[in-house]
Amino acid sequence: MNWQRKMNKALVRFTGFQIERVGKAVSGAEAPPVPEVRPPVDPQTDRLLQSPVFLLSPVRSGSTLLRSMLNAHPALHAPHELHVRRLRVQFDTALAGRAMAALGHNQADLEHLLWDRVLHRELVRSGKQFIVDKTPANAFAFQRIATCWPDARFVFLLRHPASIATSWHEASPGRRTPEEAALDALRYMKAVQRARSALPGLTVRYEELSAEPERVTREICAFLDLAWEPRMLTYGEQRVLEKGLGDWRDKIRSGTVQPARALPPEEEIPDVLKPICRTWGYLT
Repeated sequence: MNWQRKMNKALVRFTGFQIERVGKAVSGAEAPPVPEVRPPVDPQTDRLLQSPVFLLSPVRSGSTLLRSMLNAHPALHAPHELHVRRLRVQFDTALAGRAMAALGHNQADLEHLLWDRVLHRELVRSGKQFIVDKTPANAFAFQRIATCWPDARFVFLLRHPASIATSWHEASPGRRTPEEAALDALRYMKAVQRARSALPGLTVRYEELSAEPERVTREICAFLDLAWEPRMLTYGEQRVLEKGLGDWRDKIRSGTVQPARALPPEEEIPDVLKPICRTWGYLT
């Protein structure tokens, strides 16, 4: 075998290529099993986060507005979409897999540790008490999230399905037709509804949030066992430098809640969206 190693080194040196033995093909019956998704064995040790908040909503449902309002609360850190569930862990060798198994970890356990650590680091750097993750795609993995963090709290944000579809089309009119936008957005709506049916949580509506922001944010704070903060209504407040009269001056820029678009009449609602409209109470 020594001559083979020498030949490989020479090939790498002069060509940049090396010879590798072709591994045995893995048949469907021999495919590695999907790791079991399970709660933490020792929550006090395995999880750094306490009572994380997940905002589950379809795309274009006003989640960015609600995220900004929640982030204005001194106890809540609501960063941009983090997509931590897309972070994966793999074993490069069977030996590594056996070593982790000896510690009681499978691949899913290690992914949960990674997700928790990433979110906890973000929370610690903010100096706040609780983290809020509003990634819309989380709705497709609500079971995994609830298993990873058994003490997680869920807020479900709804909006009229036809308004969601229209906004989704307007966001990228060159990428999807109105019909395609309705079908694509419906996937998110169905995922949110499955989560609502399976998990405890608080449901809020974008139309009510935009019309009565104080009442709705008070309901959310009560659900999270937090005192309400008036600054949630000026969620975008920040100090900016503005040039005027020949010099620079400080100016306070505040975000304000804009009214929602008018709800569409029934005859303008695509047929594919009418069942979810009825489920969510937008049609009787």
